[in-house]
Amino acid sequence: MRSASKFLQLLRDAKASGVLVEEVTWARLGQITGGSVHQGIALQTAAAETLDLDSLIEGCSDLGEPPLLVALDGVTDPHNLGAVVRSAEAMGAHGVVIPQRRSAGLTGSVAKVAAGALEHLPVARVVNLNRSLEKLKDAGYRVVGLAAEGDVTLTDVDLSGPMVLVTGSEDQGLSLMTRRHCDQLVRIPLRGITPSLNASVATALCVYEVARRNWMKDIHGQAPSPSIRRPKLAGAESPLETAGQAEADVEQAPEQRIDLDLNPSQPDAALQFDQNIQLSP
Repeated sequence: MRSASKFLQLLRDAKASGVLVEEVTWARLGQITGGSVHQGIALQTAAAETLDLDSLIEGCSDLGEPPLLVALDGVTDPHNLGAVVRSAEAMGAHGVVIPQRRSAGLTGSVAKVAAGALEHLPVARVVNLNRSLEKLKDAGYRVVGLAAEGDVTLTDVDLSGPMVLVTGSEDQGLSLMTRRHCDQLVRIPLRGITPSLNASVATALCVYEVARRNWMKDIHGQAPSPSIRRPKLAGAESPLETAGQAEADVEQAPEQRIDLDLNPSQPDAALQFDQNIQLSP
């Protein structure tokens, strides 16, 4: 199938349409499909729209408060991504930045874990995370990476001004290249025997600390939280104005999988997706 001209044309057409085509291990396909029969190909559909980094930066330029973005370096677990989105939105972050590769997509699983937050928090998907961090620096952001070997603790770091909090993967943490693009590495002091925190938990702690020092510092007793200021995205009257419909769609179809049945005995099957696609809840 690799050398079949019709299949290669199919891949080219998919890429031209903006579909991210990636070759992964058999184990990864098993994870994506929940252990179901996938015959070597799986198609993931996004549960929410993404935008480019320039649009996110522009939308955050007139918030009237220092923007807070969360960038994820190689977080491939959809539950972790969903939990990060939920915590970030709840604590008042203004956007999330994820790379196209080595990252979980915005699937139904992510939307379910995010519990509606994905429809209210802009997500920028970038080709190269490190180049994007440099672009954010040029726009006035300070890049703070979370790492166990950080030279300053979370309680001591300066968390004022426009900022990007960068969290690494579940197993390896921040990559070496990403560490080099961070202005500062911050660690969360731990007391127990457990050597590290889950990526989403560590991110939630840091986002909470930013909120505690900023909009949360004047809240006492039953005083209400101030209204959140969301980025104004180009082409929309309000950020993610179709949130209600998007959430309803997730409720009705929380997760779908498309299995492409490419039977070697039918060489033209690869071009007849409308006849061979099976949707499984």
